[in-house]
Amino acid sequence: MKLTRAQFKEDFLAEIKTLYATDLSDTSALNQFIALGHLVRRYDGSNWKQTGDRYRQHDDKQVYYFSIEFLPGRLLKSNLLNLGLLDTVRQGLTELGLDFAAISAAEPDPGLGNGGLGRLAACYMDSMASLGIAGNGNGIRYRYGLFKQVFMDGYQVELPDDWLRNGNVWEIRRENKACLVRFGGNVWMQPQPDGSLKAISENTDDVWAVPYDVGMVGYHNDVTNTLRLWSAELPPSADNTTFSQARRDRIDDITKVLYPDDSNSEGQALRLRQEYFFSSAGVQSIIRHFGLHHQGVKELANKIAIHINDTHPTLVIPEMMRLLMDEHHCSWEVAWALTTQVMSYTNHTIMQEALETWPIEMFKGLLPRLYQIVAEIDRRYRVAKTPIFGEELVNRTAPLGNGQVRMAFLAVIGSHSVNGVAPLHTELLKEDVLRDLYQVYPERFNNKTNGIATRRWVQLANEPLANLIDSKIGSTWRQQPNELKTLTAYQHDAKFLKQLMAVKVQNKAALAAYIKQTLGIDIRTDAIFDVQIKRLHAYKRQLLHVFEIIREYLAIKDQPEAVEPARVHIFGAKAAPSYHYAKSIIKLINALADLVNHDPAIGDRLKVAFIPNYGVSLGELIIPAADVSEQISTASKEASGTSNMKLMANGAVSLATLDGANIDIIEAAGEANEYAFGLTAKAVYGYYQRGDYQAADFYNADPELKRILDTLIDGTIPGISTEGREIYDSLLKYNDEFFVLADYESYVQQQRQIAHDYEDQTQWQGKALANIAASGVFSADLAVARYSDDIWQVPHAKLGQ
Repeated sequence: MKLTRAQFKEDFLAEIKTLYATDLSDTSALNQFIALGHLVRRYDGSNWKQTGDRYRQHDDKQVYYFSIEFLPGRLLKSNLLNLGLLDTVRQGLTELGLDFAAISAAEPDPGLGNGGLGRLAACYMDSMASLGIAGNGNGIRYRYGLFKQVFMDGYQVELPDDWLRNGNVWEIRRENKACLVRFGGNVWMQPQPDGSLKAISENTDDVWAVPYDVGMVGYHNDVTNTLRLWSAELPPSADNTTFSQARRDRIDDITKVLYPDDSNSEGQALRLRQEYFFSSAGVQSIIRHFGLHHQGVKELANKIAIHINDTHPTLVIPEMMRLLMDEHHCSWEVAWALTTQVMSYTNHTIMQEALETWPIEMFKGLLPRLYQIVAEIDRRYRVAKTPIFGEELVNRTAPLGNGQVRMAFLAVIGSHSVNGVAPLHTELLKEDVLRDLYQVYPERFNNKTNGIATRRWVQLANEPLANLIDSKIGSTWRQQPNELKTLTAYQHDAKFLKQLMAVKVQNKAALAAYIKQTLGIDIRTDAIFDVQIKRLHAYKRQLLHVFEIIREYLAIKDQPEAVEPARVHIFGAKAAPSYHYAKSIIKLINALADLVNHDPAIGDRLKVAFIPNYGVSLGELIIPAADVSEQISTASKEASGTSNMKLMANGAVSLATLDGANIDIIEAAGEANEYAFGLTAKAVYGYYQRGDYQAADFYNADPELKRILDTLIDGTIPGISTEGREIYDSLLKYNDEFFVLADYESYVQQQRQIAHDYEDQTQWQGKALANIAASGVFSADLAVARYSDDIWQVPHAKLGQ
């Protein structure tokens, strides 16, 4: 939109006066952010309304993206960028004597997600709007999100993330669109005069689902889509019934926190309630909206696409069946045909524990009508498939089995498309995790490699780099990400590589200032910034990175005169509250950091910074400063990864196993520009099949590795007597589940090579540029375009290939 600085300043001062009845000088950065947010939403209001009107007038097919996580990050700068107002507003605020960076920092990160799954959903929402796709998000409005992470004596402590304390300036509460979601009670089938049966529910525990809508602003195209987040509330009471405190708490708990502890049955039941709550509310809302503009439901599959982002929203399948049969009086056959045509499913994991199963008795008690429907899906699946595939395979793949409702199997059976998120991941789904269902439905399986929104991760997070790219190839890449490949023409341009290095140093200085402010650690900007930012999980192997730090520490102690590039090892990671082992690794990293950072013999040659409470905004600070991107999961365990793509786009080289999308990144940027190491997926599966992995053999054969492991238990690292023993035993006594010791030697070899190559900065910046130039293929715009063409069947803005 067009807006002069003068008009903006006038509007902003008027907004301050309206909201706060005071002068600008009497407001805080938070006041200023809230006023600016209201103003930006007002600027975008007509786009948001007109987008919805246009979709209705054209009867466009709508895509509904269901995800238990959305991790949008701060929206102020993103919305200003996409509206084309970022420079105008920044300059206008400067002229008013205000600090735009401080105002932006006053915005809390929305506590709506945890890691890559939620960030992917947010990137895809951004891309759907930017490509002009009629795309809608459906999720949960968490009151406290996951948790705020702090470290006390090196241990992770979880505090409430009170991100909604001052409200959310971007949301609109739409109580007129609320839905009733029913739990529990009992269901019986009442015969009807025509011989059919009608489902009657009694004594249900009802919850009022109230939607809060957030505008998802497209890039320079006047499109604003909707992310709908559901909040659980007491149902309106016609007879002024007094609700008990226990019932109020039970309802509040549904949308209180992301991923409640499910290590006991009470926590599992809450997780199931959460999943049904937003799945039911979302599908009810979709069907109601569809019914306002269409007669009957026969056009449903032509006008609606529902996408299941991982297994959590799988209950949309039986919920759609319930609505079509119980409220729209469809036969089973018609309802099932419509449901499977509408639904598509992305699998994000090969970890069995993440595929989600629910005890049948729990499921039946909480969702009695849905259980009847799932049981009928199971019965019909068995009847149809047993004659073809045999009883044994059908038993292994049916929705009900071993006393459990198996959500991933239900998602495959009830969808027309099932995709993995990197070529290796998709092949592993076919060959291992969902192998039997691939035999049944081979035509449903396809790959859609993940992507990232380069608008946020380069244009916003790394403005110096974005401006440098503009100076060389123009700005077309901002809408056509594959244009970045034209940067390869400058791979041997010494002047440009020097400018690239200057950008990296500038970003390092910004991160170094933050680390000094928050952790009190002084770090050198000429050091190698070696970064690992992701969830803390054993398969992601932060432990391997820890062993490298111990190796470097011992090497300096042994040979203080040796000359190596200085190193800063940077971590950002949260461990699930009930994940004891991951929390022990956090304690180990922090104890090691204390040892290294305070050893005068080490000085500034080696530093360790574990930055607490990692999230999107911290990622925007860390990623542009990174030299090395650690993507070191055990081969075959990481479905795709997206931090690997964000770091690549900002010029970090990958130190990577041949896992997930690392393989594709190495292929895109060239093997010479990355540092691959470790077992292949085939080798890992070979160990599984033979059962002959012996971690102790690696320990006994490598004196350096033995010395490193012994530091966990010999007092070298103070304060970890319990955690060190636990980790030591996990590797040797319990045989190293994720092959850390097997990959140690090749990992260290590449770390040594990195230290050598970093000395030649011209060569190093050439590698960085190769990564930036190749990163366009991992754009979320291109990924969403592939979903649109192959799965959802909706049109989109054209992208260069």
